Amino acid sequence: MEYVFHLLILIGIYIILSVSLNMVVGYTGLLSMAHAAFYGIGAYVAAIMAIKLNCAFGVTVLCSIIFSMFFGILIGVSTLRIKGDYFVIATFAFQVITFSILNNWVGFTGGPDGIPGIPQPVILGWRVTSSIGFLLIVGGICAIIIWGGHRIGNSPFGRVLKAIREDEIFTQSKGKSVETFKILIFTLGAGIAALAGSLYAYYVSYINPTSFTVMESIFIICIVIIGGAGSTWGPVIGALVLVTLPEILRFVGLPNSIAANLRQILYGGLLVTFMIWRPRGFLGKYAFQNREARK
Repeated sequence: MEYVFHLLILIGIYIILSVSLNMVVGYTGLLSMAHAAFYGIGAYVAAIMAIKLNCAFGVTVLCSIIFSMFFGILIGVSTLRIKGDYFVIATFAFQVITFSILNNWVGFTGGPDGIPGIPQPVILGWRVTSSIGFLLIVGGICAIIIWGGHRIGNSPFGRVLKAIREDEIFTQSKGKSVETFKILIFTLGAGIAALAGSLYAYYVSYINPTSFTVMESIFIICIVIIGGAGSTWGPVIGALVLVTLPEILRFVGLPNSIAANLRQILYGGLLVTFMIWRPRGFLGKYAFQNREARK
């Protein structure tokens, strides 16, 4: 059962990540390559504060969210008028810079060796020592994030985001501050990604830069696209499929080197297949569904 709990915790963390990216990519149409950077910032801030400053769990999580949101605002403001491919390149650059800092600032981040010995979280006097305890925490937060993402998507704020995705110029002509909405949702996504990062750091008790590479950003994007960008449950389905898939390969008995490469091939194959046959993912809205809804 420990293995099942471990898998469910990882799925929960990736659901939080993918729901937050879905707000940026699915609702607003901003393809960000920097989500793993915000994920990593959250993990490192939580780890450093927990070990070096001996801060409480709630304080470290809150500070990691605030710190990541600060960088989200900086990136949002600096890329205010950048669109399309140029926005992707800008966020990719931030991802690469963040990884380089995590990997090379040895005195602060531990460099390639990372940060070991992250203490177990203590919540209201309860020290979380078991997988089931951590699963309850992640599951509760995951449910809140899914509910919040659904409410945002169906709120007036969310409808403006979707209007920006469909036609930015038209939305601006209706008196909406497109730049403000972009900054707000990008910052919110960065903060939620940091929340996932802090949970991950506390769970594994050891982090290093290899968990927050550009490939991780691409993996989170794959979860959103395959699950169904812009839908409430799409990121959940995507996380269930793509996090479980490599675990199934463990039971095939392949050598680790082959299994790792095969995993990347499967991800790429799934992504290409969905882009051709179901470009809006498992749960994306299609024209025939809209027609049925109108009937």
